[in-house]
Amino acid sequence: MINKDTIKKLLVTGASGFLGWNICQEAKQNWEVYGTAFSNPKKVQGAKIIKADLTDLKGTEKIFNDIRPDAVIHAAAATSPNFCQDHPDESGKINIDAAVNLAGLCADKKILFVFTSTDLVFDGLNAPYKEEDTVYPVNIYGEQKVMAEEGILKKYPSAAVCRLPLMFGEPATVASGFFQTMIKALKEGDELTLFVDEFRTPVSGQTAARGLLLAVEKAAGLIHLGGKERISRFNFGLLMMDVLNVSEARIVRCSQKDLKMSAPRAPDLSLDSSRAFSLGYDPLPLREQLLECLKEHL
Repeated sequence: MINKDTIKKLLVTGASGFLGWNICQEAKQNWEVYGTAFSNPKKVQGAKIIKADLTDLKGTEKIFNDIRPDAVIHAAAATSPNFCQDHPDESGKINIDAAVNLAGLCADKKILFVFTSTDLVFDGLNAPYKEEDTVYPVNIYGEQKVMAEEGILKKYPSAAVCRLPLMFGEPATVASGFFQTMIKALKEGDELTLFVDEFRTPVSGQTAARGLLLAVEKAAGLIHLGGKERISRFNFGLLMMDVLNVSEARIVRCSQKDLKMSAPRAPDLSLDSSRAFSLGYDPLPLREQLLECLKEHL
């Protein structure tokens, strides 16, 4: 039973998005959870949702003064690399300006602050990447995250900047993500084209959320929250096919150069997450994470 007299308040931005939703579900047992949402202000179980435009600094300050959070996890972002590539000014307002302003508010009020960054800050040519490795993003989304990281740590050196890998799991929003598209294709026997030359260290949204909550308590500065297994998109599809026990799926191999998109893609963004592992971050094997996420489809 939660003691209402001692429970701390956690503010999760982007609470109705995929990652924010997972954070709220993991945090609700130990925190009084508040969440902000902008484009999709739906109910989120376990959190009190506030519609907010985080690019409005005065409005954000009011939310801080009203809630008085003990910790903030900033998960709100424009996360589509293609959108950011085509709309750099619009996406920069939330991905850079809002993030740095939030860090400043937390620094001023001595509130624990965790920022969700990405493995896309690297160029994919020298993986696996440690926190101290040189960043060199190949697209605007990665550039924006680098600028946010630098601005945040300048304003608030003890903030935790968590670089996250490719994430999968059940959706929190109306829109369907890549994982749901893969499930549908695999189960219905549709053709599914996947890269053989793009490698990541993926985790489930639940695993990432646990890592971020650990970072609230134990981390400062840069930290990687990747999984323990490096895998290509193609082999990830094969693993999903095996977990779902479908034999008629049509997975087609392709290379990054075969698919033209607005945002360039890096070949290998595998993360070395040894620092997080030493703090207690312990992702399950990828198969076990997939079994948990896919249990309703089995």
